[in-house]
Amino acid sequence: MRIAIFGGSFDPVHIAHVAIVEAALENLNIDKLIIVPTYLNPFKNSFYLKPEIRFELLTKVFQKFKKVEISNYEINQKKVSYTVDTVNYLNSLYQPTKIYFILGEDNIENLDKWYKINDLKKMVEFVVATRKGFESNKAKEFKILDINIDISSTLLREHIDMNYVPIEIKDDILNLKKG
Repeated sequence: MRIAIFGGSFDPVHIAHVAIVEAALENLNIDKLIIVPTYLNPFKNSFYLKPEIRFELLTKVFQKFKKVEISNYEINQKKVSYTVDTVNYLNSLYQPTKIYFILGEDNIENLDKWYKINDLKKMVEFVVATRKGFESNKAKEFKILDINIDISSTLLREHIDMNYVPIEIKDDILNLKKG
């Protein structure tokens, strides 16, 4: 079995996340893509939407994708989780022959600061999803998913633009915004 892991805050999930999943399913030879929302990103000190809400939104957005699974492993930890621990967990669960780890181009610059990064580099092949405005020379070192949608969860939190919200959760986001 060959898997890809797509981790992140998804706070909130947006159309670029969907584009990344679609590109991964099309371009990577994988049997399963596992989306792993963080409880709390190690480089952040808070979240916008509660982890359980982010998990529900991801489940709604990706329910029609047969090869996609949403994992609540990190959310269930109720604390900061490290990618190396998640990869170890998923490796023991699926015993894959290949693991890709998908990350956004904006995360490349901090990759060397990740916990146990040298161990992680031996366990996975990193795949970088390109992003407008974050062109990194380091991206050339990795397999690329060419996305280039100019949106981030941070921008979406600051200014909710429904054009960037997946149709499956537009009502949810509008209701959360009112609440």
